[in-house]
Amino acid sequence: MGVVTAPITGVQAKRNTERVREILSWYESDNPGTKTNLARLLNAGRLAGTGKLVILPVDQGFEHGPARSFAMNPPGYDPDYHFELAIEAGCNAYAAPLGFLESAAARHAGEIPLILKLNNHDVLHDEKDPIPAVTSSVRDALRLGCVAIGFTIYPGSAHAQTMYQQLRGLAEEAKSCGLAVVVWSYPRGSSLSKEGETALDVAAYAAQIAAQMGAHIIKVKLPSAHIEQLEAKKVYEKVGVPSATLAERVRHVMQGAFNGRRIVIFSGGAKKESDQAVFDEVRAIRDGGGFGSIIGRNSFQRPKEHALRLLDTIMKIYAGEMK
Repeated sequence: MGVVTAPITGVQAKRNTERVREILSWYESDNPGTKTNLARLLNAGRLAGTGKLVILPVDQGFEHGPARSFAMNPPGYDPDYHFELAIEAGCNAYAAPLGFLESAAARHAGEIPLILKLNNHDVLHDEKDPIPAVTSSVRDALRLGCVAIGFTIYPGSAHAQTMYQQLRGLAEEAKSCGLAVVVWSYPRGSSLSKEGETALDVAAYAAQIAAQMGAHIIKVKLPSAHIEQLEAKKVYEKVGVPSATLAERVRHVMQGAFNGRRIVIFSGGAKKESDQAVFDEVRAIRDGGGFGSIIGRNSFQRPKEHALRLLDTIMKIYAGEMK
């Protein structure tokens, strides 16, 4: 008698979209493990397969203090709240320091890609030339099931070279273990004016530095039209780099990230009272060729239902479902 087998049922394994394949092809030196974790990020959440990303970062409790971060929406004091928000919203990933991830990673195992922030800076001693402390390890990221490590550098700080050297070692270790590397590249320090921290030339330079350091994903702030460096200003004026609109400035930052061949996502910044102001920035990121947003305070400092509506609209804009 022949063996009777039941028909195979269930969901067919998902293949990478052409856009995801194209993005992965830019990282030619990376091993299959790292590319798999990049694919997990790109294939997660509401924007899966589009090449766009919306990530929820919650490192502000360490960086700014708990009351400044969570008092306006007290459920945010609970680490599990942020896991739930990111999952319910359909974010591509959730990024946080060691303590927040350890508190609920097991409870939400496999439900959303995680990024462990390996260094952090507090404002109890808010020096002009900041340098974050390394507060966790690549081994911690592996233990918690993360797809990537996150690391902040402050180009413009007197301690920038130390941060670059720290990043170099941690990135090498992470890649050898098949993890992706996300770099927060935030110009800051005594050599820059406050306006210069988001200047167009400085933002593009910050993206370039992170790319040269081997970042797979780069987080920068949205650039203003200000030009900080005198020698750079001469070039910008001579060449006539377009910078009148935010979309044009985003496009120039993308040029700094290997002509758009590195994933660059843009910070949401401090909480804006107007949802429309957030949406206008998202449209500029989309129109300038950016890959998406890493949006913390504008999400978790709003009541949850409001945050979910906000993130839903942001994702629709990136997906091309809304203008």
